[in-house]
Amino acid sequence: MSSDAQAPTARAIRHNEAAHRFEWTEDGFLSVLDYALDGPVATFTHTGVPAAVGRRGIAGDLVRTGLDTARARGWRVRALCSYVAAFVQRHPEYQDLLD
Repeated sequence: MSSDAQAPTARAIRHNEAAHRFEWTEDGFLSVLDYALDGPVATFTHTGVPAAVGRRGIAGDLVRTGLDTARARGWRVRALCSYVAAFVQRHPEYQDLLD
């Protein structure tokens, strides 16, 4: 497990509930974690971070915020996005959320 496995995100990720996504804008570039909600199940479908702001930990912060939100709201999680699936594999504290 990495040393930041349980560290809270320093970014104030925005939960755009109307668009079903978590968002962060850095240096003018929008990064997102998209999801679909079906009752108590959130299906995380896509994590997108533009290359111009890549390798800064943005994707991890988006996913951590999405998973923390799922836990707080009592959602189960389906990880269709390969990044989300890999993140949960690396951070076992979130594996109990998987549907």
